[in-house]
Amino acid sequence: MALILNALIEILRKPTIAGVVSELFVFAAPLWVAVFVGLLVGWVWKPRWADGLVGDKKGGRDEGEQVSPLEGSDGSGLQLVLPSFDSLRAQLPSYFAYLMPEQSSGKEEKAVDLGPPPLQNEQSAMTSGDLSYLSALVEVRDGGSAWIQMMDKTLPNMSYKAWRRDPEMGPPQYRSRTVFEDATPELVRDFFWDDEFRMTNKWDDMLLYHESLEECPTTGTMLVHWVRKFPFFCSDREYTIGRRIWEVDGTYYCVTKGVPCPSLPRQSKPRRVDLYYSSWCIRAVESRQGDGRMSACEVLLFHYEDMGIPWEIAKLGVRQGMWGCVKKVEPGLRAFQAARNSGEPLSRWAAMAQINTKITSGYLRSLAAGTDSPDDIVEVEKEKPLRNKIPKFLIVGGAIALACTVDRGLITKAIIFGVARRFAKIGRRM
Repeated sequence: MALILNALIEILRKPTIAGVVSELFVFAAPLWVAVFVGLLVGWVWKPRWADGLVGDKKGGRDEGEQVSPLEGSDGSGLQLVLPSFDSLRAQLPSYFAYLMPEQSSGKEEKAVDLGPPPLQNEQSAMTSGDLSYLSALVEVRDGGSAWIQMMDKTLPNMSYKAWRRDPEMGPPQYRSRTVFEDATPELVRDFFWDDEFRMTNKWDDMLLYHESLEECPTTGTMLVHWVRKFPFFCSDREYTIGRRIWEVDGTYYCVTKGVPCPSLPRQSKPRRVDLYYSSWCIRAVESRQGDGRMSACEVLLFHYEDMGIPWEIAKLGVRQGMWGCVKKVEPGLRAFQAARNSGEPLSRWAAMAQINTKITSGYLRSLAAGTDSPDDIVEVEKEKPLRNKIPKFLIVGGAIALACTVDRGLITKAIIFGVARRFAKIGRRM
């Protein structure tokens, strides 16, 4: 250990940065070679007792593993089990796996009919458990940590507040409360469900493609396919989303979440997002004009997703770009309202939003029986405990390592370094 420290000290004493970098490269190269050789030898000469650790059963192999025979002098072959690219990729964290392209199946996709078939995928069906979960989020009794306020904005006909919390496991979660003046819950419900209007009006300019894959004419449940564009160095993202709406005394619980879709094969691009949740509670509230009329509409949104990028960088992007996206919603809603008042026909998506499952408030309360007590929503952002703070040198060092690993041009590296510098300079939570 002392020899290594002495060698590092000698390297850092070089008079020029180029000399330090070149010496560090020479110093680190044998270590990386040793790690690579060790991994290769470990896979090649894997003992039998290690088969259970990687999921082999009685010498069985996954479809992705390849067997390479090495012929000996007596003609007998020594079989080496080489891991497939997919098996190695699956062992990487999600925020590194997106840097490695997925292998396509090599099969061409079949053409999709213009009319969506009835809902047949049982995993796409939305149940009362989804309603109960959304209701618990609305009433702030889901047992999660406290929400931390991060935004409070007001426009002439709209007000907006947003909160965030960081669960112990999983991506950051967001809660927002938007109040639209002079709007009914039914209008807002149809507006958020209408993907066709999202595309034509471009109030949601991240949506590049949408398609309805399956529909249930009885419950209004839908399975939709989305492709969304992402800024900076991220590639486009693909979603397969299940949808359903419940109505309780004029309040609409609109659930959308990521669901499996075996009929739609995965592709290397765009990358599919599996963990996705974005649901609304839409209801009438009193107007801020103070006239006692319930002429305003409140939308409580709960959103989280694992986009496959580091969560700290994702939080920074959300914090910087949230208001720019939100302020486009109100003009889009007014354009949708004007189109509705002019008598334009409903799109198929807006028509599906009007097929709701009506339940009583008593049934909704029965679903909530036995849930945990609520945590309060805090109004100011609190500092994390010291043990949860990320040291600045880890942020900067991680950004350097990521920039050197992702060979995608100077713009990408400049963005990564800029994010790291902002983290180190601000010294606070995003």
